[in-house]
Amino acid sequence: MVGAAAAGDAVARAKQLPGLRVGLHVVLVDGRPVLPPERVPDLVDANGRFHDNMAKAGVGFFFGPRHRRQLAAEIEAQFQAYRATGLALDHVNAHRHFHLHPTIAGSILRIGRRYGMRAMRAPFEPARLLRALEPGHGRPAAELVAPWAALLRARLRRRGLVVPDRVFGLAWSGAMTAGRLAALLNHLPTGSTEIYLHPATANVFPGSAPGYRHAEELAALTSPAVEAAAKACGARLCGFADLARA
Repeated sequence: MVGAAAAGDAVARAKQLPGLRVGLHVVLVDGRPVLPPERVPDLVDANGRFHDNMAKAGVGFFFGPRHRRQLAAEIEAQFQAYRATGLALDHVNAHRHFHLHPTIAGSILRIGRRYGMRAMRAPFEPARLLRALEPGHGRPAAELVAPWAALLRARLRRRGLVVPDRVFGLAWSGAMTAGRLAALLNHLPTGSTEIYLHPATANVFPGSAPGYRHAEELAALTSPAVEAAAKACGARLCGFADLARA
């Protein structure tokens, strides 16, 4: 999130970890623009923050020429801000998966290729495997997203971008515990898989998501059981750029 308060600290830490694969998380909701608010008046509220009503914002992006121009300008500004960090661009995605919106996806595709974008997330999460691992656990949001994610994945691949075959992290967002992460690794399908988490050292902090178990997700990533499962499943741990080279 190049416009977030801790972006400078995150960049400094990333530069100390040359093996870390870092990407651009485009923010168009639940945050502030990189451009001055007066440059994107149709995208922000009276406090200069992006509108939180994604459905209303999405209608504006689809039907409003002014909205689309401001959208493109803000996306370009975020790519420029990322380039200015000097970090390699491993991948691109969007906050709250807003790039599922076809207009947003189109803008990111058009602009991102000029900045070296080669990979993007399409949040396609196979519900069948989740049901097998945890019967009875409801995941309506992930299943609702699946058809749109499949369309986005096909669109991105037609444009030559690297897109993992599947993504895990939607249904169990904020609750990817060590047990769940190990179970996924133990039943990992063939192909490329992205698993994303929201780790932190505390569960409540400025900007934290209500109800998210951030500390448990950090514990999952450092769990010996998860490390053992990752080794036992025979998967190759890599970033998006590694898939592009392969």
